[in-house]
Amino acid sequence: MKFLDAHNHLHDARLAPHRAAILEQLAQLPIERAVVNGTREDDWDAVATLSREQPFAPCLPQAVSLRSAVIPSFGLHPWHVASRTPDWLDKLRAQLESHPNAGVGEIGLDRWIEGHDPKLQNEIFLPQLALAAELNRPTTIHCLRAWGALDELLRAHPLPKRGFLLHAYGGPQEMVAGFAKLGAYFSFNAYFLHERKARQREVFRHIPAERLLVETDAPDMHPPDEFTTFPLHSADGKSLNHPAHIALAYKHLAEIRGTPVEALANQVAENFACLFGTPGYQAAS
Repeated sequence: MKFLDAHNHLHDARLAPHRAAILEQLAQLPIERAVVNGTREDDWDAVATLSREQPFAPCLPQAVSLRSAVIPSFGLHPWHVASRTPDWLDKLRAQLESHPNAGVGEIGLDRWIEGHDPKLQNEIFLPQLALAAELNRPTTIHCLRAWGALDELLRAHPLPKRGFLLHAYGGPQEMVAGFAKLGAYFSFNAYFLHERKARQREVFRHIPAERLLVETDAPDMHPPDEFTTFPLHSADGKSLNHPAHIALAYKHLAEIRGTPVEALANQVAENFACLFGTPGYQAAS
């Protein structure tokens, strides 16, 4: 059984001192592929560099292991819209054209962050969505406290035909069917194992199997301490989420849905290939 991480930030500077050990631990799981998301202009090159490295799962068949295990994704996150340069969109297009397998993300809307500017967030989100639709790239969307606004924008604008990911979906169950009809996939995160996240766990019990993905968002969205199997800390002693917690997310999502983890993994592999697959690539069995 192989694991697929639909959303993380493996390039994050907080992970740099631990990266060699992290890659070794990921190979032992093994994790087959991971989508690594840039969030601002000054980290896109780090994502691109990581995507050129050797796979972290050398036990995979040669046809797969010759590829990078990292699928790069480039986007301007709503938290960083104010720091953009005048030619940010041209830079984004250049990254995507240089990486034909790359996705667009992490992009989105956030009404939770202090001092947010909804108008500006919309103005930055929509050109990225349009670029994703034009190039038909998998798109990773961040949304906090803006589900109604996101739904309106998605219904009113062209979307990538291959679909898009609502990462760490925290929206209401009633909106799942509508988003799925538009092409959404929904990724489960072990952060939802926190006691206060019972509603999110219940939502993922009902999401259609063909729309499920699994993620870590490492180094963010740390699972509860009692579930942590790969402790990791930053230089200042703060807990970080280890990307090897992808195994934890698979295990508990399978339990929530009452299905064997192997069956879940097979379904997720099919879904992952539909959204993030590239020509000639098939998930290893």
